[in-house]
Amino acid sequence: MKRKGLLFVSLVLFANLALFADDTIHVEKNWKLTGFFQQTMNQVAFTNWAAGGENSFASTTQVRFDANYAKNLYAWENYADLNYGIIKLADNPLRKNIDKIDVFSKLGRSINKQLSYTAIVNFQSQFDKGFKYPNDSVVVSRFMAPGYLTTSLGIDYKPVNFLSIFFSPATGKITFVLDDDLSAQGAYGVDPGKNLNPEFGALARIELNKEVVTNVNVNSRIILFNNYTDSDVSNRKNTDVDWLTQINMPINTFLTVTAGFHLLYDHDIKIEKEDGSVGPTTQMKQQFGIGFVYNIK
Repeated sequence: MKRKGLLFVSLVLFANLALFADDTIHVEKNWKLTGFFQQTMNQVAFTNWAAGGENSFASTTQVRFDANYAKNLYAWENYADLNYGIIKLADNPLRKNIDKIDVFSKLGRSINKQLSYTAIVNFQSQFDKGFKYPNDSVVVSRFMAPGYLTTSLGIDYKPVNFLSIFFSPATGKITFVLDDDLSAQGAYGVDPGKNLNPEFGALARIELNKEVVTNVNVNSRIILFNNYTDSDVSNRKNTDVDWLTQINMPINTFLTVTAGFHLLYDHDIKIEKEDGSVGPTTQMKQQFGIGFVYNIK
């Protein structure tokens, strides 16, 4: 539990470095550096409350940095998106409720105004242990269990500046499960006892980042991956889906309302369902909050 607290404090301190960043730092004019730090908190406390209820506290920290470069025929887009949240209900132990590491890099060379030859590298994992609550002794995830590394070569199509449609017929995806217990269970699609699950197939990545109405920004991306070299031939028809949408609605310079939705489907991940059966199923996460935000531009 102490480790969770240290991770959360470290992330907050790391994020607060942004508050002291000099917005006028001089960089080569071909670079554009942006980012934000957002802190959301919620607390409910009861004393002799006749209608009943449980005391609760929740806090979520999100840090995102973007570094984009453009010169002549070349464009290089990079971001790091870090997210960690904790929640405490009544006398229950402190738990994490959000945990994400997402680092992305895309290098492209223009063919024309809308098409580019493009290479992508993407790493995803989480900071801390995840448990099968209410049993907090069963670890179901941790850093690099799972971890995902994806590399792609393909074509990027941008019909407008807020929409990117990337397709790759040559994509390598490696799933890491660097935990012996989870590896022995064959968690996250690795063969039991193995730490890696390499896959090769086709990938499509569609991203939209647009202010749809005044002060309402929608950032949505969907990633589709099909492994056409799966040793289980019947599994080659299945497509992994990773769809993430975040809506930001600023109230003023330092306050914003955020709504988020994340849908995942991976046929290789076996999940215990409410009826007791185990198998692949759709995973969904939703979040909503209002909090402090600091933008770097």
